[in-house]
Amino acid sequence: MAPLPRRTRFRYSLGSFVTGSFGTVPGLLLLPYLTDTMAVPAAAAGVIVFVPKAWDVVFNPIAGRLSDADLVRTGSRRRFLLGGGVGVAILFFALFAHPGFGKPAIDATYVVIVFFLCATAYAFFQVPFNALPAELTDSAEERTKLTSVRIGVLAVAILVSGGAAPAITDILEGVAGYRVMGLVMAVIILLATLGVYFGLRGAPVGSLRPNAVSFKQLIRTIAQWRPFCWLMGSYFIQALGIGTVLAAIPYFAEHVLGDPSYRTVLFVGFVGPALITMPLWPRLGHRWGKLVGFRIATVSFTVGLLGMLFAKDIPFAVTMVFVALSGIGYAGISVFPLAILPDLISAEEERTGETRAGITAGVWTASETLGLALGPGLFGLVLQAGGYVSSTDATTAQPSSAITAITVGSSVLPAVLIALAIPLLRRKVLEPRPVEPQR
Repeated sequence: MAPLPRRTRFRYSLGSFVTGSFGTVPGLLLLPYLTDTMAVPAAAAGVIVFVPKAWDVVFNPIAGRLSDADLVRTGSRRRFLLGGGVGVAILFFALFAHPGFGKPAIDATYVVIVFFLCATAYAFFQVPFNALPAELTDSAEERTKLTSVRIGVLAVAILVSGGAAPAITDILEGVAGYRVMGLVMAVIILLATLGVYFGLRGAPVGSLRPNAVSFKQLIRTIAQWRPFCWLMGSYFIQALGIGTVLAAIPYFAEHVLGDPSYRTVLFVGFVGPALITMPLWPRLGHRWGKLVGFRIATVSFTVGLLGMLFAKDIPFAVTMVFVALSGIGYAGISVFPLAILPDLISAEEERTGETRAGITAGVWTASETLGLALGPGLFGLVLQAGGYVSSTDATTAQPSSAITAITVGSSVLPAVLIALAIPLLRRKVLEPRPVEPQR
């Protein structure tokens, strides 16, 4: 197959503004949105953040199956991209519109319903989006280039959304800030959706293979697919750690560093180095191997997080060095799983002669979604255990036990989760030696 045009790589990667915004902003702001504007108790808020995304664990593989069927029928996944992305934009704005019913239970119920619908729409976008690299080209080299561009754009998307969203809520305090932020993010998501939809019109599509006979058979195949399961396991654990970090940033800035405006500084200090070093990780992987690079990135992230445990006792500049080290590691653990995944999909499709990209992307997305959703839920439980006091204006003084819980939940807890992925990165499974042809 001919090399992919640069414009195709870039236009495909625009979808990262959808995945980056939805993956970052709710994880960063939804928990404080509930605890500090609706007075929802921390543990209940953590459950609210988790439950709608937990639904995706069940629904994403179904969305993948539907996407595979639509690909075979129409030759394209673009319809799913458009419908899902537009739905995410509309529902994202509604999520942060704050109904103001006046009772925490009713306001929280509204958030659960809208977030549930938004997560469902997101599945219809992200599943085909993750499946496309294995189909736009049959070349492993071209897929690596495509993934590298995608990750680079994703870093920009995370920096823009994760930096702008808290900045807006800082400038326009309270409910108004969340409403304006939701509108701005919704516009970004909508424009990105239209960009990838129209940008991929006429893009090449790989060979169309028939779907497996049944959904149950596909799930059984996934369960027996060892390389994918090992990679997905490591990705899930680290997504759980990342979700915890994102949820912790607003609380860490306000109650550990003493200034809520630091959350934007922390996020930019985290994602900025990630953006700068993102192109370097594929080069390291090419020279030393993807798994070696994956392990180095994991260690970098872990050490950076552990350093933040001492934020109250060290200069702010030193804290930012540890934040930057975490961001550098984050870049690596973002690059390598997505660089390995398309090769695993292609090899499995060649082995079976059937379409695997959609269902694989569905299971993969479900794993990522579950991890990112469990992270805030886990941090919410840590806050509750520490005695965090919820309010409607975020001005309530917190007990020392809550400050300790925030510090540990921001550093030690996610560091342990990130490091737990290392035993799963097994070379003999994820980098098998090619089988020599028999003579």
